[in-house]
Amino acid sequence: MLSSAHSANYIRGISWFILSLVISVINDAFAKYLGEDLHSIQITFLRFLFATISLVPFMIYCGKKSFYTSRIGLHFIRGMLLFAAIALWCVGLTQAPIVVATTLTFIIPMFVLILARFFLKEKVGYARWIVTIIGFFGATLILEPTNVNFSPLILLLVLATLMFATLDVINKKFVVKESMLAMLFYTALITMALGIIPTLFIWKTPSMSQLFFLFLIGCGGNLLLFCLLKAFAAMEASALAPFRYVELILSAGLGIVVFNEIPTLALCLGTLIIVPCTLFLIYAETKTKPIDATNSKVIPQEN
Repeated sequence: MLSSAHSANYIRGISWFILSLVISVINDAFAKYLGEDLHSIQITFLRFLFATISLVPFMIYCGKKSFYTSRIGLHFIRGMLLFAAIALWCVGLTQAPIVVATTLTFIIPMFVLILARFFLKEKVGYARWIVTIIGFFGATLILEPTNVNFSPLILLLVLATLMFATLDVINKKFVVKESMLAMLFYTALITMALGIIPTLFIWKTPSMSQLFFLFLIGCGGNLLLFCLLKAFAAMEASALAPFRYVELILSAGLGIVVFNEIPTLALCLGTLIIVPCTLFLIYAETKTKPIDATNSKVIPQEN
């Protein structure tokens, strides 16, 4: 009986987790498509505008207590980082294949390790330092800086991952004791508010189809978090971590079919380096404490 229940939880957890990865890849595809015609700042603003609007009914349904927040200043800092990170990410997506962007998100744990060492004073063993250096070498291979077609704007993806990692470190240092719904709402609201003024200077009226995709991206970020919470409620984060790489297959397939993006040899080699490095870091992290259950790139409160 226990075995059957465990098996059901296992399948349920994996299903929710993979669904979150599907949403993540689709969001990136929409952002890449929109970035061909709209400015990244405007995309980010409208994304979080729709994310905020989609959360309002849930906030009202849950009552006044859902609007309580203990650290509005912390949400403001997170909002600034998140707005900058998502805007840079949107620019980078227009310069690189989706699978490249997806692979680069796997270096977030490496940035977290470095930042945690200096800002959280966490002890880091030699093995993890070595693996991190090797992982960054893999990222360099993927970026192909010596390629004649290399665009410096691709580096914005790396800068964005650094910001996502900074958000993770902030979340570890300042644990906010409030509902996840409140965290989602205030982060989305503040991120949206921060984008109002810069968006006015580059505003371009979106078409109805573009507004539809922006609405899907905004709602998708919230839905992605819901899927992750359901997944981590059924299984431990460490058990789900290896399935994170399903996103590589999904993004590569979508890139080939929709954008005609053929993975290069450098991308394949870099991925073969980064994947085991990230798995090692996740394993090492879970040996000392629970890993962060959030995906910083696509979840409004983190990410």
